[in-house]
Amino acid sequence: MQSNAQLEYDYTVAKYFTFATILFGIVGMAIGVLIAFQMAFPELNYIAGEYSTFSRLRPLHTSVVIFGFTLSGIFATWYYVGQRVLKVSYKEHPFLLVLGKTHFFLYMILMVLAVVQLWAGVSTSKEYAELEWPLDILVVVVWVIWGLSIFGLISVRREKALYISMWYYVACFLGIAMLYLFNNMEVPTYFASGGYGNWMHSVSMYAGTNDSLVQWWYGHNAVAFGFTVPIIAMIYYFLPKESGQAVFSYKLSLLSFWGLMFVYLWAGGHHIIYSTVPDWVQTMGSVFSVVLILPSWGSAINMLLTMKGEWQQLKENPLIKFMILASTFYMLSTLEGPIQSIKSVNALAHFTDWIPGHVHDGTLGWVGFMIMAALFHMAPRMYKRELYSKKLMEAQFWLQTTGIVLYFSSMWIAGITQGMMWRAADEYGNLAYSFIDTVTVLHPYYTIRAVGGLLYLVGFFMFTYNMFKTMTESKKLDKEPTYASPMAA
Repeated sequence: MQSNAQLEYDYTVAKYFTFATILFGIVGMAIGVLIAFQMAFPELNYIAGEYSTFSRLRPLHTSVVIFGFTLSGIFATWYYVGQRVLKVSYKEHPFLLVLGKTHFFLYMILMVLAVVQLWAGVSTSKEYAELEWPLDILVVVVWVIWGLSIFGLISVRREKALYISMWYYVACFLGIAMLYLFNNMEVPTYFASGGYGNWMHSVSMYAGTNDSLVQWWYGHNAVAFGFTVPIIAMIYYFLPKESGQAVFSYKLSLLSFWGLMFVYLWAGGHHIIYSTVPDWVQTMGSVFSVVLILPSWGSAINMLLTMKGEWQQLKENPLIKFMILASTFYMLSTLEGPIQSIKSVNALAHFTDWIPGHVHDGTLGWVGFMIMAALFHMAPRMYKRELYSKKLMEAQFWLQTTGIVLYFSSMWIAGITQGMMWRAADEYGNLAYSFIDTVTVLHPYYTIRAVGGLLYLVGFFMFTYNMFKTMTESKKLDKEPTYASPMAA
């Protein structure tokens, strides 16, 4: 048996998922930018007939970004971090390596089929759960294989203690497994009707208000266990590794973990305030959303305080910039969401553009920045080459930060403007504005949002180019860097 010092890690599967992360990032973000321009310039809906309309592209955008870009990033970092934290290599356990490769190829088949299905307009019409029942079954198979990979690696580990990142990866697997199974319980109508109709079509096992309750219990917690929990796993590993600093407080990381696990599960009701669900469910969603600030900020503050006394590294290392700003956007997003869930605020904000503003400052700033920073950190160690260009990374950081600020600030203004115009009444109690009045006044903000998204996409192409050059042409390293990844000028 090899000692830890001699251990050679196998990054084959991590590399596969790194490529997938970049591919799905380009596709998902490009579709998002096209949609943003369609909102400002509606004629762009018809550049390719029905296949370029908002209704076809929107599920593609959300699914490719969430289940393509984000999940690939999570998987890539797992197959990298898992070995190193657990002190075990896939080279020693060929079965686990084969399992990882099977996970990747089945996942890619699933994603191709999902793109075809959604682009064809076949959908369950459930937010973030649009796939029909045959693909739902394949999702479960792919997820179970990842679970076997996780627990298989844990079972053969040399490191007895499980570092906090492992807790968050395991929570991601278990949480989404539970959520997906219960929300996607459906009846295929072809078999239920004795062989009539579309064989892929299905109906939910839940009806009416119950369907709404289960859907948003799933929808909000898919954000919790997809956009929050595994990204925290990443930053708890990559920020200390990149900065050479120990996590500020391990106890705070554990407290925040259990706080998130308990509180997040009850907050989904804030999506259905002022609906037909019982009022106590709406109130519970609001209350738990506000309480959620505590564990969320606990994690974010722990990340920021990890850099205590070492803030000069922000000048020297762009990766630290990415991670610290990611933590800042996490704090912003986890304060903004609870504010929107307060009933009086929700009365103004619901159905307005403030909601996508909130979603995107978290997704682009927190999730996107952290995944890119993680891959930047991994690249020199996986490919044994310097990161290609520090200057390009700096330019990418500022360009994408500008894009995010343009995006969420324009959507904040647009959303609050919408909410105020929709509720404005004249002296006789009639609505002061028609719906088309609000559409007209929002055009400048939609244009700004599209420009912001375009800047972020350009930054992602810069990231892709930097990664490609790192993989292929950058200076070779004789030994793995300990921390503070070496970078060319």
